[in-house]
Amino acid sequence: MEGSVRSAAGKFKQLRHFTALAVLVLGLAACAVAPSRDAPATAATAQPLARMMVATPDAKHDLLAQLLAGEMALTRTNLNVASAHYDKAMALSLDPEVAARAADLAIAVHDDDAARRALDRWQVLGAKPAEMAQARAELALDHGDAAEAKRQLALLTGSDASDAWRKFGRVLVAARDQAQAARLLEALATPQRLPGDAQAWLAMSELGDKLGRHAYAMKIAAAAVQRFHSAETYAWAAQMRFKDGDRKGAQALLQKALAEAPKNTHLRLAYASMLSGAGDDVAASRLLAHGAQDADIYAMRAALAARHHDMKTLAALYRELQKAPPEARARSTYLLGQLAEMQHRDSEALDWYNQVGDEDPHAFDAALRSALILHAQGKRNEAHQLLGQLEIDHLEQPPQLSQAWQVDAELYLREQNYARAETSFSRALQVLPDDPGLLYGRGMAYAEAGQIDQAVKDFQHLLKVKPGDIDASNALGYTLADANRDLPEATKLLQAARAAKPDDPAIADSWGWLQYRLGHLAQAEQTLRGAWLARKDADVGVHLGEVLWKQGRQQDAQKVFDEVRKLDPRSTSLRDALKRLHP
Repeated sequence: MEGSVRSAAGKFKQLRHFTALAVLVLGLAACAVAPSRDAPATAATAQPLARMMVATPDAKHDLLAQLLAGEMALTRTNLNVASAHYDKAMALSLDPEVAARAADLAIAVHDDDAARRALDRWQVLGAKPAEMAQARAELALDHGDAAEAKRQLALLTGSDASDAWRKFGRVLVAARDQAQAARLLEALATPQRLPGDAQAWLAMSELGDKLGRHAYAMKIAAAAVQRFHSAETYAWAAQMRFKDGDRKGAQALLQKALAEAPKNTHLRLAYASMLSGAGDDVAASRLLAHGAQDADIYAMRAALAARHHDMKTLAALYRELQKAPPEARARSTYLLGQLAEMQHRDSEALDWYNQVGDEDPHAFDAALRSALILHAQGKRNEAHQLLGQLEIDHLEQPPQLSQAWQVDAELYLREQNYARAETSFSRALQVLPDDPGLLYGRGMAYAEAGQIDQAVKDFQHLLKVKPGDIDASNALGYTLADANRDLPEATKLLQAARAAKPDDPAIADSWGWLQYRLGHLAQAEQTLRGAWLARKDADVGVHLGEVLWKQGRQQDAQKVFDEVRKLDPRSTSLRDALKRLHP
């Protein structure tokens, strides 16, 4: 069956006849009321046609009415009502396509009696044998008659229809009992019965794999290789071998496939993916670098180099791709932007991102990257304007809309504009109320703005959404410690975070700051110094300096504060700490 119901195209021959009749009647009616050129204007003699009555059938016997009602029901996906109308329509129509659609609908709604009526009517009106066999097989499978289904499917695949095996596959894919479908596949789609068409063999092997008959799928794939020796059969057999855990066998078959079709970039990509999956990224990169190049090849080469932080290869790839043929370059504008950005060529990256077309699947990501670059260049207004336009363009696409709001909010956080950041996060949370990233971001905005109650509420909600989340535990523990409140709860949260990530400098900073709040200055210094040595972060340095100051080691503290100024000359954390230390 071509689907649950057939296409409406070419189904309404009767409708065209009815329309022609309507035009004729309207024309005659117009003649009936037009005044005669020779008769006086006051003539009152009635014309015979003025009294003409056109007989119209009642709705039950009106073919056009039944067809229209059936189609209207389909637009509402009301298959039962559509089937009832087509059951009446096919009895009134001489068009075999109407009967075919009636049969499809009846089978779809499991109405055996209506399906048999429609099939009988379709056969009378001239259905092709292959079409009838397909439909009768569907009906048999629908009510579990495996023997009849097998008989009809044998008739279908034994017919001279060019698409017989494609129809066979569709019947089995749509079967309610997939185990029964798998048994029929193995019984009928044998090497002895399959046609001299490699695509049919591959399709049956794939169908067997989909139906859980992996051994059958492997057997047909191997037999296809022996019979056809084509690149496509080698490639499919390689995929099956790989799935079976035979990497060497898969690679050998892919080598044969490439020998048959050396210019086939899809085969090279498949082989490279297999090599990479086996841990040999060097061989994969070497394979891709030689031979014809296209956008997909360039993308995988870049991904392999980026995985190993191979900036030299990425720079060379950027130069190569800039000189690539126009088609490959046009399809790679987003990749070119990424490569330029990795090399800190921000202006060039912006130019490439601006060339990403609206229909490109990376268009949204390119706009986001552009906003981040503009912001980094100090063009804050342009960055926020671009994100605002993205929000308008994706109002009906919640994931993209939320992401645009989140990036906008995070940029406001960088600007220390916490009120605007909170607004953007809150708008995004209206679309995705339990999104962990959004809850975390808004909690940070509240915390930075000193709205501790709201921050705690968001972090606690986040931990309900993602129990035990390490980042949320650290954020809530630090917020409580920094506010010097509920320190036992902060201790519990940060102990769990440290156990999960003992070497994380951010968590070490939180733990050190908690120890400071608890009055454990020696332990606080030890922990914070370790975090400071692991990562020179301004906030960690401020915390360490404050602890040293409280220990009476002002000179040591001042050295740390001087380093913080070099890292972040406008550090608000340092400014606030100095206010506390020099009231």
